[in-house]
Amino acid sequence: MAESRIMSSRNLDFLLNEWLDVEALTRRARYAEHDRETFDGLLELSERIATDMFAPMARALDVDEPHVGEDGKVVLLPGVADALAAYNEAGFPSLGFDAEHGGAQVPFTLQQASSIWFQAASVGVSAYPSLAKGNAHLILTHGTAEQAATYATPVIEGRWYGTMCLSEPQAGSSLTDITTRAVRQEDGSYRLTGTKMWISAGDHELGENIVHLVLAKTPGAPAGVKGISLFIVPKLLPDADGAPGERNDVSLVGLNHKMGFRGTTNTLLNFGEGFATPGGQAGAVGFLVGDEHHGLSYMFHMMNAARIGVGAGAVALGYTGYLHALDYAKTRTQGRALDDKDPASPPVAIIEHADVRRMLLASKSYVEGGLALVLYCARLVDEAATAPEEADRDRARRLLEVLTPVVKAWPSQWCLAANDLAIQVHGGYGYTRDYPVEQFYRDNRLNPIHEGTNGIQGLDLLGRKVVADGGAGLALLAETIGATIARARTAGGDAASYADALEGALGRIGEVTAIAWADRDPAVALANATAYLEAAGHVVVAWIWLEQLLVAGEQDGAFYAGKRAAARYFFTYELPTVAPKLDLVAACDRTTIDLDVDAL
Repeated sequence: MAESRIMSSRNLDFLLNEWLDVEALTRRARYAEHDRETFDGLLELSERIATDMFAPMARALDVDEPHVGEDGKVVLLPGVADALAAYNEAGFPSLGFDAEHGGAQVPFTLQQASSIWFQAASVGVSAYPSLAKGNAHLILTHGTAEQAATYATPVIEGRWYGTMCLSEPQAGSSLTDITTRAVRQEDGSYRLTGTKMWISAGDHELGENIVHLVLAKTPGAPAGVKGISLFIVPKLLPDADGAPGERNDVSLVGLNHKMGFRGTTNTLLNFGEGFATPGGQAGAVGFLVGDEHHGLSYMFHMMNAARIGVGAGAVALGYTGYLHALDYAKTRTQGRALDDKDPASPPVAIIEHADVRRMLLASKSYVEGGLALVLYCARLVDEAATAPEEADRDRARRLLEVLTPVVKAWPSQWCLAANDLAIQVHGGYGYTRDYPVEQFYRDNRLNPIHEGTNGIQGLDLLGRKVVADGGAGLALLAETIGATIARARTAGGDAASYADALEGALGRIGEVTAIAWADRDPAVALANATAYLEAAGHVVVAWIWLEQLLVAGEQDGAFYAGKRAAARYFFTYELPTVAPKLDLVAACDRTTIDLDVDAL
């Protein structure tokens, strides 16, 4: 198959096999049934189904988005069901699950690489199985054996789908303020009443049933997030044999019509306000997951994996936009070389112009850096789960904790910037619907918002992750980056000079973190958390680029030359932007704190 404009199979091969050595995972018991051949086959199958079945739906769903029919049911283009049928038949829903649950036990790193093909081909279609997978993992981890058999198994088999229902119209990301109520019944079930907003894949007819995971508060629960519990609330109540039966009291109020990402339904749902459930009682029937008042900690099991997925989705859209722009720049002719004064000479391809190359190189540095970051974090997930030594598992968990805000937010910001540059490369055509790059931008614009806005990720990073346990996570990250710096100095050449620049920026991160919290005033420390996040993200991605550069070395060929050029760009153009951001954080600037809102 020729190199795709959806994703680069060559770069995936480089990252997975030349850098991350995923084949080494097959020496562990959990993955012993796999080998390099099965990994390569999985990615080839992903590329084929994504290209043939998912990609045609991207523009079609943008033009003809889901809507509610006269019967109150969601109407989607038939091609969505066809694409998901091919996906399910190939066994993709079961990839990451244990064999005892019907899963294939594929490493998370390979799952993520596979998913990126589908996200790049049609992010709207790919979201349905992605959300369902996270839903089933949570139930398997925190639910009972009966709940796992009833609600997770059909998802693993690709027959049912799933959601997570957190936000409410009045609360948004502030889960402290949710008002959905859950009242325990004599039979041990609960009745839920309330409204949930922004529920992706919250209603559709693609599967036999939808399993909602709903955050709610029980009567007398402690105030704030410590009083939140988690419930399984199926759209259709399973009968005695586990088959979908009577309709639960879960009502679709309406669909949100979005700027992009239109292929995934986004819903407003009412629980317990539509009609009486069996027995004549009002309220949606729900089943407690784990213990009362621990719901948010359970939900974070799904949310943290989802944040890696958001970063991956941002990369996928940025990457396909870059590849489309690269192809356009090679074939679109306009203008002449600056030293060509003959108006009769033929125009050159726009890629010959330095500023177009600048935009493409910037995009390449963002999307290839973002992809490497996502796959590195996915590899940490595998290490945390399967490394032979507990010390290595603990190390991976600590690194992943501190990197999760970065892997969600950095690609969401900078791969969106790549989409912006793809439009610019296309010029006026990029602003029309004649080319898909404008849609990629609109689709990607969601990623800085959902699964915790980038601003929330900044608060999480500076407010929690880098100071937890006396700063152990940040210290471990610095130690890990330091090891790369040492290797780069040994390698010499450009890598050594980049190592010096990275060491300076890394040291400044540690200094600024201490300064920000010196007065122990959260309002001041966190006022510029977004600037801190952006700076830390650039330092991390500079490290990731140094890692890639060391692997590329002086190997021949355009591919490796591209790695060297992108690394040079990032260290020359991007890493120097870190210093002013960190200076702002270190100054404990109070501009936003002292601002009179009436002045806005």
